[in-house]
Amino acid sequence: MIKRTFAFLAGISFGLLAAQKSDVGNWLMLFGNEKINPKFNIHYEVQYRNYDFIGDLNQLLLRTGIGYNLSENNNNVLLGYAYVHSHNYDANQNITQLDEHRLFQQFITKQKFGRVQLNHRYRIEERFLQPKTEVRFRYQLGVIVPFNNTSLVKNTWYASVYDEIFINAKKEAFDRNRLYAAVGYVINDKMRVEGGLMNQMLSNTDRYQFQIGFYLNDVFGLMR
Repeated sequence: MIKRTFAFLAGISFGLLAAQKSDVGNWLMLFGNEKINPKFNIHYEVQYRNYDFIGDLNQLLLRTGIGYNLSENNNNVLLGYAYVHSHNYDANQNITQLDEHRLFQQFITKQKFGRVQLNHRYRIEERFLQPKTEVRFRYQLGVIVPFNNTSLVKNTWYASVYDEIFINAKKEAFDRNRLYAAVGYVINDKMRVEGGLMNQMLSNTDRYQFQIGFYLNDVFGLMR
């Protein structure tokens, strides 16, 4: 079954490779969650984002934080830090490199209706972009629906969908919106994997990003 999972993701990847010159990018992502005790956890993630399918860096994002469960395996508040290294292109394809540091605070809560799980994530970011500082608010609504089991247990296939809106604390409030759909597979009680497509809409443009995500110690489907 694991081989079939990776074959499925590889098939999508090679299919998009032919579209490397198109307006489709690719994000490779690793999310992890380590439980310190029943209340506290450490979150970490690495995201390698490409403009094209591979090898054309858009962003490298490193994020970590310490969380606390207000109730058992739910209602998690987290304080964290993120480092973002970006390559931005102008009209002449010249690259400007930008390093950003972020502090963020978030609250994640989940609800379950039968086999359908809803995840709500509320996040505030303080973004340190030399020589300015910006504040941004984010809300993500996610839905996870298992196919062959009623929950995310071993050997479960599932659908994952989310929409996330970003709002700036300034006059031009709208920053972006992300709409994502994927198919995932729970390998065991420590790991799951997803492959999907995201549409990112900005104020003046939008583009698609293929995503492959690996999730460690996240059988509840809370991390993105």
